[in-house]
Amino acid sequence: MSLFKKIFTKEKKETLDKGLEKSKNTFFDKLSKAVAGKSKVDDDVLDNLEEVLVSSDVGVNTTLKIIERIEERVSRDKYLGTDELNKILREEIAGLLSETNTGDATEFEVPNTGQPYVIMVVGVNGVGKTTTIGKLAHQFKNAGKKVVLGAADTFRAAAIDQLQVWADRTEVPIVKQSMGSDPASVAFDTLESAVNQNADVVIIDTAGRLHNKVNLMNELTKVKRVMQKVIPDAPHDVLLVLDGSTGQNAFEQAKQFTAATEVTSLAVTKLDGTAKGGVVIGISDQFQIPVKYIGVGEGIEDLQVFNKFEFVDSFFK
Repeated sequence: MSLFKKIFTKEKKETLDKGLEKSKNTFFDKLSKAVAGKSKVDDDVLDNLEEVLVSSDVGVNTTLKIIERIEERVSRDKYLGTDELNKILREEIAGLLSETNTGDATEFEVPNTGQPYVIMVVGVNGVGKTTTIGKLAHQFKNAGKKVVLGAADTFRAAAIDQLQVWADRTEVPIVKQSMGSDPASVAFDTLESAVNQNADVVIIDTAGRLHNKVNLMNELTKVKRVMQKVIPDAPHDVLLVLDGSTGQNAFEQAKQFTAATEVTSLAVTKLDGTAKGGVVIGISDQFQIPVKYIGVGEGIEDLQVFNKFEFVDSFFK
């Protein structure tokens, strides 16, 4: 029987289970080898478990935290059987995720502030940033919200074209200018348009280049400053999109972007095609930034609101 109460619908839960299948199977293959021939959780088992967690892209620092928590339980309970390890891991990882991901959201919601809620999306090219924006627009629209997109990644013509495709597909308005335009100007126009249309949600795409952190920092700071001329507390959310399939590289990207701008939430994409799902646990813990969305499939519905209980339930099923 599940430790956690089911929150998602059957369909959403099946999508999540399927999306995390590779990560889960790889993890449990390694775990079963780590405890082979052992009946009790001892130092050898813990050493092997440490190796399993690190090689599952949980990250060294987060792994050490998890091992420490399990060591405390071993010393407290005196005898812990290896058959209990799955349950203990599940509880400790859920506890760790709870420290950052305090909410138990299951739906695509934004606070009702009487003005458009502005989400500024950041992330390097190729992580699924534009696709995530398109899927977000679709989900918010499905939730009855009026959405406006802003194509402020003016560095690449392809980025503007891609966002236009998603705007057409989801039938939401887009504000754009030509390639090479000032991104802050696009953001300003988008917010003005959103206010005039009484929009509920504005999603702004931004350039995804990291070759010069100072330039990136200056650009994002300027975009924020100009948006605040229209909506004083914009952006309400700075969403960093990371490609879960890159494992440790996603940590590096998170480090770069959190140094360049204040990131308030994370979206981890492409979890369905990888065995590196453990990266969600490590990134959430190391950067103390909540994971808001996860991508667990290519379909338009396969971007899900991240719920720590459902995630851990699917990972340890």
